[in-house]
Amino acid sequence: MSVEPSSPVAPSFESRVHGSLLGGALGDSLGYAVEFDSIAAIRAHYGAAGLTGFGQLGDASHFSDDTQMTLYTVDGLVEALEWANDGVAADEIACLWLAYLRWLKTQDVAVASSAPVPQPRWIDAQEVLRHRRAPGNACLSGLATGQMGTVARPVNPDSKGCGTVMRSAPFGLIPHISREAVYKLSSDAASLTHGHPSARLSAAAFSLLIHHIVAGHDVRSAANEALDYVNGVPTKAPELGERLEAALQLSQQSNALSPEDLTAALGEGWIAEEALAVGLYSVLATSGSSPADHFRNAIAVAINHSGDSDSTGSIAGNILGAFYGEECLPGAWLEALEAPEVIRGMAGRLLAVTTG
Repeated sequence: MSVEPSSPVAPSFESRVHGSLLGGALGDSLGYAVEFDSIAAIRAHYGAAGLTGFGQLGDASHFSDDTQMTLYTVDGLVEALEWANDGVAADEIACLWLAYLRWLKTQDVAVASSAPVPQPRWIDAQEVLRHRRAPGNACLSGLATGQMGTVARPVNPDSKGCGTVMRSAPFGLIPHISREAVYKLSSDAASLTHGHPSARLSAAAFSLLIHHIVAGHDVRSAANEALDYVNGVPTKAPELGERLEAALQLSQQSNALSPEDLTAALGEGWIAEEALAVGLYSVLATSGSSPADHFRNAIAVAINHSGDSDSTGSIAGNILGAFYGEECLPGAWLEALEAPEVIRGMAGRLLAVTTG
C-alpha cells in the first residue's frame, strides 16, 4: 500500500526550486535512456526490475528536450520578471515565445521569416543545450510557423502531445502569485505550440499542482486542488479529469500496478493528460525510508514502461523535488547528471528575480 509522502521539516523555497528543476532533469535523463523501448526490451537490457539508477548507464547520460524546454521556460519567466522589477510592463507570454524561439534555434530548425529575432541571453551560450534530443514534433512545428499561437488563434489546433506538460513546472515555482495567474500563464504558454484544450489544461493542472506543493500542501491534496480548479474553468477536457481521477484512485490500492497495467490504465504518456497521470501515480503509489529512497522508487515506476519515459520521469522528478526540496535528490545521481551547473544557474536566476 502506498504511503502519503511527508516531509518532517518544510524545505526552503530555494531548496524547492533547485529540487524541482534538478529532480525533473534526473527523471528525464533516466527516462530518456529508455524512451522508445518497450517494457520487454527494458527488462531484457537492464534486468527484471528495469532501469533503476545511473550506474546502469555507464557514462552515457543525457537529459532530453524536456529539460531543455523547462529551462527555457524559466528563462522566459526570468526575462519578464526582470522587466517588471525595472518598472517596465512586459508581456509574459511574448517573453516565453521569444525564449522558445531561441530554444528552437538550438535545434537547427528554420523559422518563418515573419518571426522576430530574439536577443541572445545567458542560457543561449550554454553549449550543452545545443543538442537535438528527440524534440516533440508539435513543439518544433508550432514555433517554426513564426506565428505566436494563442487560444483564439491556435497553432497545431488538434495536438495534445505532452510537450506542454513536461516544460510547465516553472510556472508553479513563481512565488506570491495567485492560482488564477498560474493557470493563465501556463495555459497561454501551452497555446504557443499546442492548440488542443487538453494540452493547455494538462499543463495548467501540472503547474497548479507544483504551485500548491510549494505553498505547503502534500502531493495528494495539491493534486486534488489542481484538479478541482481546472474542472471549474470554462474550457473543458474531460479526458484530463478522467486520467487524474484514475491516477489518484489507483495509487491508493494495496498493490502497485505492473508496467503493463500502468499503461493500460493511464496511457503511455505520449499525450498531455496521460503523461501527467503517469507521473503523478508514480509519486503517490510509492514511498521510501527516506526522501531519496522515495525519489528512486518513484522514478523507477515513472520510467519503466512502454511509453514516453523521459516525460513521465521528468514530471515525477519535478513533483518530488518541489515537495521535498534538494533533500530527495540522490547524491550519486546528481554526480552523474549532465550539466548540473546550468540547471542550478537557471534556478539561481529565477530566485534572483523572485526573492532577491
